[in-house]
Amino acid sequence: MVDFEALDAIIAPEAEAMGLALVRVAFFGGESDPTLQVMAERPETRQLTIDDCAGLSRRISERLDALEEAGKDPIEGAYRLEVSSPGIDRPLTRPADFADWAGHEAKISLKEKLDGRQRFNGTLVGIDGDLVTVIDKEEVEHKLSFDAIDTAKLVLTDKLIAATVPLSTEGADEMEEEGQD
Repeated sequence: MVDFEALDAIIAPEAEAMGLALVRVAFFGGESDPTLQVMAERPETRQLTIDDCAGLSRRISERLDALEEAGKDPIEGAYRLEVSSPGIDRPLTRPADFADWAGHEAKISLKEKLDGRQRFNGTLVGIDGDLVTVIDKEEVEHKLSFDAIDTAKLVLTDKLIAATVPLSTEGADEMEEEGQD
């Protein structure tokens, strides 16, 4: 079992030292391919460069290696570290995410059923206090407690793509040409 609070306490300061905001820390893959996934972003752009990923990966690796050498490894056994941006159809993990992405479509799953439903798809209205509001395809408004949400993520739409234009596409043509060899 992974202690996510302990991992957050280790990883968040490393991200913050680089001016990054931690979006999610997850552990998946089971015994066959255990993976520690860290998603972060630059708060001002909501994006992450490859250099940011590499730098954060090095910082986290060094910190976890030092803890392992001291006999205080928070994760038992071998695992792979994956550092990435949240991507366009990003997970919504913090209360601010529900405000920041209001007007966009999202899929939300609750930990337990609410009025016979556990999954909600629709347009995010925002968050007020602890209540996330989403309007479904039938134009029904649902108010969901933030603490009741198990997972939430944006749905890839043309509107979302337009709202998440990359900071720079410089060099994209060269990268494409290199990959075609």
